[in-house]
Amino acid sequence: MKFETRAIHVGQEPDSETGAVMPPIYATSTFAQIRPGETRGYDYTRSGNPNFTRLGETLASLEGGAYATVFGNGMAAITAVLSTFSSGDLVLAEENVYGCTFRIFAQVFDKFGLRVRYVDFADPALYGTIAEERPALVWLESPTNPMLKILDIAAISSEAAKVGSPVLVDNTFASPFFQRPLELGATLSLSSTTKYVNGHSDCLGGVVVTNDADWNEKMVFAQKAVGLNPSPFDTWLIQRGLKTLALRMRQHHENALEIATRLNLAPSVTWVRHPFHSSHPHVEVARRQMSGGSGIVTFELDADLDATIAFVSGLEIFALAESLGGIESLIDHPASMTHASIPRSEREKVGIHDGLVRLSVGIENVEDLLADLDQALGKAGLPSFPSSG
Repeated sequence: MKFETRAIHVGQEPDSETGAVMPPIYATSTFAQIRPGETRGYDYTRSGNPNFTRLGETLASLEGGAYATVFGNGMAAITAVLSTFSSGDLVLAEENVYGCTFRIFAQVFDKFGLRVRYVDFADPALYGTIAEERPALVWLESPTNPMLKILDIAAISSEAAKVGSPVLVDNTFASPFFQRPLELGATLSLSSTTKYVNGHSDCLGGVVVTNDADWNEKMVFAQKAVGLNPSPFDTWLIQRGLKTLALRMRQHHENALEIATRLNLAPSVTWVRHPFHSSHPHVEVARRQMSGGSGIVTFELDADLDATIAFVSGLEIFALAESLGGIESLIDHPASMTHASIPRSEREKVGIHDGLVRLSVGIENVEDLLADLDQALGKAGLPSFPSSG
């Protein structure tokens, strides 16, 4: 079956007892056992629930993996992976990571002796760091948050395989519709299913997908032992959102690419990034490993902090909010919002300056979105952009 069909049918067979086409929410904390130790497959929701099973089956299929473990949110999925390491282990991480990923490395797991070294994995000359360090894990994001760097997952995974280092790719920005890291050689594909996978900004979730049986056992153990499980209701909502993933992602991509094209012509914009825009420095890699560029646009205004804040605060359709991937459009100022936990020196080293803005482009009419951006530029005293490309 093709992607769109699997998103609707895998893990979504009608309920066996009632025939309900939409499987129910199993809102229970515990399950009756037949006799001590003999269950019908479930004993306690922290260690498993039919809604978790169904969503995991769907996500494993869409990511091209054998196993998927679902979690309460993206950070819970990250915690599950990091909880498998020991004091002294080293993670080689892409230097431009999500702010909360940086924070959990620096403020939580550093206390337990987990070491992290940051590398610019967009530079092939630095791939040799993997052989030099032989890390316990190579941690990648592609596209990265918020700079939209595109990393060559296949090439990096090949280098890591030579020394037996597993590779994790945070696939949140691309979604499995546009990119499948396991098919490119990664060991683990991690996503915040809060974002594009659910797509409606109404619940939290996370997932780790793998073809490695040992890693699957580690994730299942972490879900239960560390208490990282989601709620049955949230997994049901994410399952419902998945059904329209393909339709939504096509529109996100189309709208975002059009907005990037227009912004690229604006005199008030220094540069703009979208993975499939011709101006992107890694566009060839993006088009090789992704089937679409997704719905995030990052750009830098030729403006000071006050004008930038006036711009992001002056929009009417774009909501000023953290998160991304919903059907509605959002705008984020990374330096003061999603990446504020990263010290200024570290932020600016990877390009996160005060004029940087990140758009999560929704599926509204693109001309309405462009008009909203235009009027906000005017409010901030910045030159507008041409009405057509």
